[in-house]
Amino acid sequence: MSKEIGGKIRDAVDAAGLAPLDEAATDRLGAYVSLILRWNRRMSLTAIRGEDQIVSLHIIESINVSVALPRGIRSLLDFGSGAGLPGIPIAICRPEIDVTLAESQNKKAAFLMEAVRVLGLSAKVHSGRAEELKAQFDCVTLRAVDKMATAVTSAAGLVAPNGWLALMTTVADLDELQAAAGSGFDWADTLPLTASHTRILALGRKISSQS
Repeated sequence: MSKEIGGKIRDAVDAAGLAPLDEAATDRLGAYVSLILRWNRRMSLTAIRGEDQIVSLHIIESINVSVALPRGIRSLLDFGSGAGLPGIPIAICRPEIDVTLAESQNKKAAFLMEAVRVLGLSAKVHSGRAEELKAQFDCVTLRAVDKMATAVTSAAGLVAPNGWLALMTTVADLDELQAAAGSGFDWADTLPLTASHTRILALGRKISSQS
């Protein structure tokens, strides 16, 4: 099944105008989608349950983020990782990045641990609230987190000086989330994540003088 999904991922990557992935990355992403589909039958990992939609929306968005993240990032926190989006695809597509998946819901954290094991990833899973972490990271990603603005405020404190805050959001919510991050970030132009341009990636770099 994962091989068939891999073919759909290759087609979706091509349709999105992205550079082709190598075979190992495509196979891992296909196996990851298979895991999501299997676990979604028992619990609500993601509201999008169709195989084609998971590929065309979740996976392609996450690949877009992995491509857009600046070079030189060595550590990344996926804040409120849920089903592992975008953290697991980033770990697959950018293996030089040390990814930590933070998820406070035990069942979802169990899924993340299983996904990391099955896919043979070096990513770590923090089964608890991201705010409990003491470390800072070169990059913190957020996507579809409950009480997103509040989460962004917390996430901003986990970004190391000169590090990046990466928000997967919508045009309508952008101003609120940038305000929640505080004044200590310089924001680049947003990047579209979908053909409609309604979903975007906002990348903010933490000003080094800010703690």
